[in-house]
Amino acid sequence: MNQKLDQILSNYQQQISNCRSSSDLEKIRIELLGRHGLLNQLFTDIKSSPDPKSAGQQLNNLKHKLENLIKNHPINTTVTPDALKAKFTINQPIINPKITSLPKLGHLHPLTQTERQLNQLFQSLGFSIYDGPVIETDEFNFERLNVPSDHPARDMQDSIYIQEPKYLLRTQTSAIEARLLSQEKPPFRVAFPGTVYRNEKVNRSNHFIFHQYQAVVVDKNITMKDLIGTMDLMFKTLYGPDVVVRYRCKYYPEVEPGVGPDMQCFSCHGQGCPLCKGAGWIEMGGSGIIHPKVLQKAGIDPAVWRGFAFGMGLDRWTMAKHHFTDIRTLMGGNLAYKPNL
Repeated sequence: MNQKLDQILSNYQQQISNCRSSSDLEKIRIELLGRHGLLNQLFTDIKSSPDPKSAGQQLNNLKHKLENLIKNHPINTTVTPDALKAKFTINQPIINPKITSLPKLGHLHPLTQTERQLNQLFQSLGFSIYDGPVIETDEFNFERLNVPSDHPARDMQDSIYIQEPKYLLRTQTSAIEARLLSQEKPPFRVAFPGTVYRNEKVNRSNHFIFHQYQAVVVDKNITMKDLIGTMDLMFKTLYGPDVVVRYRCKYYPEVEPGVGPDMQCFSCHGQGCPLCKGAGWIEMGGSGIIHPKVLQKAGIDPAVWRGFAFGMGLDRWTMAKHHFTDIRTLMGGNLAYKPNL
């Protein structure tokens, strides 16, 4: 295994060093680190290795080395005299020579900060980042997720339709999951953030525009242990090792069994307050083992493949991380939060 990985590193070191343009470098990055790239294939193959743990560590080391080579490779660009002249004929702002440094202008939105932190976590675990349309069809938003036309989730007061009954604004990132299952062949590990829309009454804990973060894994011999372990890691990464979390059995039509993770309220620390509606706990999302019917609708044999999925309320995760007590703070024009710099 070591010899094979050393050969891969040597070959791509040479290819990267020969890159003279950003497009050539991007081709190599996709070839190595893309969803269908060489490293993802190697991570899949290590399950048949005599020592998967050791092989996984070696692969992670190789991945980090290649990422650093790509990130740090300088791209030489040639500037023609005409281009250089054009560059300096543009009006330049007048700089006061007494000012030795410019102030920092703006910062990333707290939602973006949390999303990027989660993306980084899941990419380090070998996940790809996926996306899907905001305007969704009934088929992918409901039917393929085991939500037939007579299911309570179809309540017209909950969904925002563009063209009833076929097109609507997606009500959950599970719609992206439905497209993923229909388009990709297992095994795969994928995460995806997204904006969702529901006809909700706006208050301190709910909004009609909100955000979710979802992850899906489909492989052989997936169990609830894999799901709980992944979510525990996510909670501890964002909130530290002392975070208090509980898991309750819950019903979701697209999974069986279903689990709802709750985190102890960060505002009242379990005592009960308006934010947690007196419960002392805040529901952070839903999860479970993917229902066999959902796999079947996507053409995946549930006798061979199993998977888990979870969808978390990214707004609530961000509120807990930054100790906001009103979700409207995130979506309003008044920047009432302090930047996390």
